[in-house]
Formats: sequence, structure tokens, C-alpha cells
Amino acid sequence: MRPSSLLFLYLIFFHGFSPLVESSYLDYADALSKSILFFEGQRSGFLPQDQRIGWRGNSGLSDGWMYNTDLTGGYYDAGDNVKFGFPMAFTTTMLAWSVIEFGDLMPPNELRNALVAIRWATDYLLKTVSQPNRIFVQIGCVASLTRSFLTQSMLPLKVGDPNIDHSCWERPEDMDTARSVYAVDAPNPASDVAGETAAALAASSMAFRSVDPGYADTLLRNAVQVFQFADHFRGAYSDNAHIRDGACPFYCDFSGYQDELLWGAAWLRRASQDNSYLSYLENNGKTLGADDNINEFGWDNKHAGLNVLVSKEVLDGNMYTLESYKASADSFMCTLIPDSSSSHIEYTPGGLIYKPGGSNLQHATTISFILLVYAKYLDRTSQTVNCGNEFVSPVLLRMQAKKQVDYILGENPMGLSYMVGYSNYFPQRIHHRGSSLPSVKDHPEFIACKDGSIYFNSTNPNPNVLIGAIVGGPGEDDVYGDDRADFRKSEPTTYINAPFVGALAYFAANPNPS
Repeated sequence: MRPSSLLFLYLIFFHGFSPLVESSYLDYADALSKSILFFEGQRSGFLPQDQRIGWRGNSGLSDGWMYNTDLTGGYYDAGDNVKFGFPMAFTTTMLAWSVIEFGDLMPPNELRNALVAIRWATDYLLKTVSQPNRIFVQIGCVASLTRSFLTQSMLPLKVGDPNIDHSCWERPEDMDTARSVYAVDAPNPASDVAGETAAALAASSMAFRSVDPGYADTLLRNAVQVFQFADHFRGAYSDNAHIRDGACPFYCDFSGYQDELLWGAAWLRRASQDNSYLSYLENNGKTLGADDNINEFGWDNKHAGLNVLVSKEVLDGNMYTLESYKASADSFMCTLIPDSSSSHIEYTPGGLIYKPGGSNLQHATTISFILLVYAKYLDRTSQTVNCGNEFVSPVLLRMQAKKQVDYILGENPMGLSYMVGYSNYFPQRIHHRGSSLPSVKDHPEFIACKDGSIYFNSTNPNPNVLIGAIVGGPGEDDVYGDDRADFRKSEPTTYINAPFVGALAYFAANPNPS
């Protein structure tokens, strides 16, 4: 019997994995639909009548009251009830980029659903930058944050105190923890969050350009303004003393704010075609670290995505002043090719891209996406990547992406889909408050902060299936234990799903890439 077969039996008898959904794990169209649906389970605010995840209810309806500002809406980042602006903006950028590159491959109804998912975020992001020289960066409570800080003038970055929220196991509909508002005001810096917000709004303006040009104009206009804030008052938002305890260690800026400035400028250049942003990329690349060749792409570090994005201008228009960005993009692609002489990206024995630190599938989904995007850019100009000992074609890049996508959907040593509600076997005990507690529809009585602990500690499967959620994924040994307490492996996040939407859109239309 194969090891994967033994693992199947282990999953069934000891972890309760069951075939709740009948589907081939290579049904990319089904996976695409579910990957978008997931975002409805993460919604904060007043839910619309066409809400498809029925076990969710309204939540966070008083967000922003401390500032006499409406900060309702947006997404909870993961399995908690906090709205972190930094990862939410990155999620939005990636959803928009997915539509920009592969929206024409989506079925019309799924393209509509993707745009709805983007707008749920952008409507909220517009609220966070609605006041001059201020950005709201987080909504949700931090235990060590004193009330005196909340009276100071700052730029909104986040809603919710993560330390207090994380000490509760409570449905978002029942939240009774402090909904602290974290804001940054000029001249205090928030270049990272503001730069990513500018990128999100600019990219989203492109996604909406053909269907709602008026809204697209609003998004682009606000992107320009928030980028000016980011660039003029340079520094990391988590360097502000009144922000640090709330943002860290959850979403500190670990890699520096410089990449977000270049990332925001790159998206503004693409969305507006304004030459001033081209000059910004040309003149600030070296000083802001564009040549650092950091082989990572995610909510904190934009380098690999930035280089791929800017490379389009080099490939399409022979913009040689930006050649260093393309050289870095080529270098990154070579690190992903196992046979390349420059390869140094780590893979699990089963073939999954692996980086230490938890929530590993965020790396697999973002990298899969930019592999496909770069292949598209190269294909358009009939180019390859010179990796020293071999020339890598767009087809090979797509095949590398497909291996990651297929692994996530079930072609792995566990025989397990890491997308909830998809295929025959998927995680049953994800680290997610709303999914693991009884629905307000089934249990309308209030469940207090500590009263949810019995559900957290339960070995039963979650009562509410968060369809489409992609969990953090297995460890470096390809093993996944389906343990609700092991949040590094079992917690889904919006920024794991967002780039996967684009990758699935491509493979749904091209299941056998060439």
C-alpha cells in the first residue's frame, strides 16, 4: 500500500475527514468559484441580501465610533475578528491583479463575484483614507493600548485590538471586545500601509474601468492622494509607538516600507500611465532597494511581485531604464526552477514551495500567481528566461505554477485538498471563530468571550463549512494534522486566497497549459 493510502486511512479514522463534497480535485472551475465565495465568509459590516454564506450575520456595525467615523465593512483577515489594513490592502491588490490579468478567462458570473469581492474591500479602504493626512490602519483591540492614545490624531490603519480579540473565541456577530481604532496622522509615517493602499486602489481602478468608470476614477484619485501621504511622510507604520503594540507581532512591517513605495508607484504608473510615476521608479529604484533581489512576495514583502509588474513595461515597450527590475524578476524565476543552477527555493518532499514561519500556503499561492503572470508577459513578446544552464520558457513557468496549484487541491502525499469544502477530503477543524462556533442562525443566544472555549477545544468538526477557505497548509514534511489549535497550519487568511483566484482562473480556462 502506498504511503498516501495509509495517510488516507489515518485521516478518515483518526481525524474525521469525510467526503462532504463530491468533486474531482482537479476541477479548477469549481475551485475558482469556491475561492471567491470564501470572501463572503470574511465580511465585516452589514451583509447584503444576496449574501451566499448563510451562517454569517452582521458584525462590527459600530466600527469607527471612537472617531465619529464610519469604518464599517471590509474583511477580517483570518480566523479572528480584527480588520488589519496592511494585509487587507494587499488582499485587495491581489484580487484586482487577478481580474486584470485573467478576468477575461473567468465565466461572467465569477467575474462579477470577483468584482463584488474587490469592491467590498475598496469601499472600506476608501473610508480609511477619507480624512486629509490621516489613514486608519486597524480596527480591533490591543490590551496594552491605553485610551489616551485613541484620542490622538493619526492615520487609520486597523480596527480591533488583536491581543484582546485573540484571547476570546467569539463569533464576529457577538463581539463585545473593544473595537479600538488605530490611526496615523501626518507627520507620523505609514508608508507601508499607505503605499499598499495606493496600490490596491490603483489596481482596483483598472479592474473596474470597463464596468464602472466613475467608480474607477474615484479609486484612482484616492490612490494618488494616499500615495502622496506615503511618500511625503516616510517610515513604517509599526514604528509609531501607539501603533506598535496593536500591529505587532501580527502584521509588523518586518521588511521595511521602501518596497511598498515602489509597489504603489508601479501600480499608479500602470493605472494612470502618468510619466511622473515612471520617473519615480527610475529615480528611486536603487535608493528604495529595488536591486535587493529579495526572493519573496507577500503581504509584507513586495519585491518579487514588484519586479514582475514593472517588467511588463520593459517587455512591452523596451523601457530599458527599468531593465534592473526585469533582471531581478528573471533571477527570481530561476530560483523556482529545480534544475536551475541558481535554484535555492526550498520544496517539501511532496513538491510544495516551503518557507518557515507558518501559513506556508501564502507563499505557494502568491508565487504560483506571479509565475503565471510573468509567463503571460514573456509569451506576448516571445521571450524566455536565461537561467545560466538553461533557458526557461513560459510553458515551464506555467508547469511550475500548476504543480503548486494541484498540490493545494489534492495532489499531495496526504491526498488532501487544502481548500475547505472542495474535493472529497479537506480540513474539518480550521482555526476560525465563525466556522467553529454555532451559527447565529442555529444558536441565536449570545456566546460570550470565554464561553467559546468549549468549541475551540472540541474535537468535533467545525459546524459551519467555510467554503473556499485555504488553510495555512502542511509542514515541511508534507504532514497536516487538522488541529484547530495549530493556527500556523489550520488558519485560513484572505491573502492566501486572493492570488489563488487568478491562478485558478487561468487553469480553469487552460487545464493543460502550453
